[in-house]
Amino acid sequence: MNNAVNILREGSMMKALTKLGIPIVIAMLIMAIYNVVDTFWVARLGTLPVAAVSVVFPISLLFLGIGLMFGVGGGVYISRLLGAKQVVKASQVASVSVITSVMLAALIALVCNAFLPDILLFMGANEEMISLAESYGRLFIISCVIGTLNVSMSNIIVSQGASKTSASAMIIGSIVNVALDPLFIYTFNWGVEGAAWATILSRIITTAIYIRFLTKAEVKVSLALFAPTIRIYADIIKIGISMLFLQLLQTLSISLLQKAAVKYGAEAVAAVGIVLKIVTLGTNVVFGFVKGLQPMAGYNYGAGNCQRLREAVCCSLILTTSFCVLWSILIVIFTSPIISCFGKDETMQEIARIALRVNTIMFFTFGFQFVYSTLYMAIGRARQSLLLNIGRQGLFFIPIILLLPSYWELNGVLYAQPIADVFATLMTLFFAVRIHKEIGHKSHLTTENLQC
Repeated sequence: MNNAVNILREGSMMKALTKLGIPIVIAMLIMAIYNVVDTFWVARLGTLPVAAVSVVFPISLLFLGIGLMFGVGGGVYISRLLGAKQVVKASQVASVSVITSVMLAALIALVCNAFLPDILLFMGANEEMISLAESYGRLFIISCVIGTLNVSMSNIIVSQGASKTSASAMIIGSIVNVALDPLFIYTFNWGVEGAAWATILSRIITTAIYIRFLTKAEVKVSLALFAPTIRIYADIIKIGISMLFLQLLQTLSISLLQKAAVKYGAEAVAAVGIVLKIVTLGTNVVFGFVKGLQPMAGYNYGAGNCQRLREAVCCSLILTTSFCVLWSILIVIFTSPIISCFGKDETMQEIARIALRVNTIMFFTFGFQFVYSTLYMAIGRARQSLLLNIGRQGLFFIPIILLLPSYWELNGVLYAQPIADVFATLMTLFFAVRIHKEIGHKSHLTTENLQC
């Protein structure tokens, strides 16, 4: 643990961010690949099963939001406490974060199960796919509760600088999931329900790995340390609430996207679902890199080391933007071969090819957007972080997806995201200039003093 904290405190910044970020990048990439592979196996059942699974998917974002609210909020708080050398309080915060997240997730699962048909209809299901989506969704919700626990524990572990442990758990779980998918879907002949069972079992394995680490780590999680106070919840939620809003808005935006797409048939819903899974491959890599920035920024802000904080931001921008540009080029070149892997429905493939290219137009800005939303979270700026996190999928995307299809039909559905990204990038630029001026004033540094 001491070595992990030393990474946050000293040494080469690019090496430190790479060491913290690469394990998470690999883990999140494998998780995203699992989602794509999962869709690949379901696609062999036909277009309708893909559409049904795609309709259910936004539910997971709600549970992810709960895990991130307590995981990221608690993790940022813990990083600052470790910077101030308050280890005992950090363990109390970790316990409150993890235990509260799973309790809240269980409550939400009960509500979702009670109103599942209505929820699925709101998220874009039609009469043709509702029965299949419901049978898959009830099992999928169980996996989401376990996933909430895993997300909160993962962020608590990363906040301590132990990103390799978090990555290993995610990698093992994802590999198990990929291996079980064809077995459960085809060998056992469970269909789409088999995909849900594979997810449940793989997430249980990940949970076991996390629990084993946290019982022995310097910052522990246990029922004995679960002593919540209003102050602890306030400090966690004021930072983490932006992540919850982000996921809630993503749930709403994807639901509205699918609801707009369903007017053009199950093929359009399936195409949108496939493209979202492919795009997640790229976004998860960026999330992984930025996971390295979160504890680095939180620790050095808490320790008052503004110079190292600026170095962390600079290097994170280089890493994420370089990847985003490379990813965009590869997607444009290989769009057709990628889409051809998902079934043989020509209408679905044509829509998916257009959607994938369109969603790549503004991807080069994604790293820039997420680095600064993470920076504001890490240093405890709740209001600014909230605005940056809800901008892309909320403030801009939702009005665009509600209005544009009325004038541009299916193209309005497909072009909504890149148009929203233009506005989100401009807003991020405004906040980026402000925070650099503030940090520069506090540290009395200029850009010329900074070396990445």
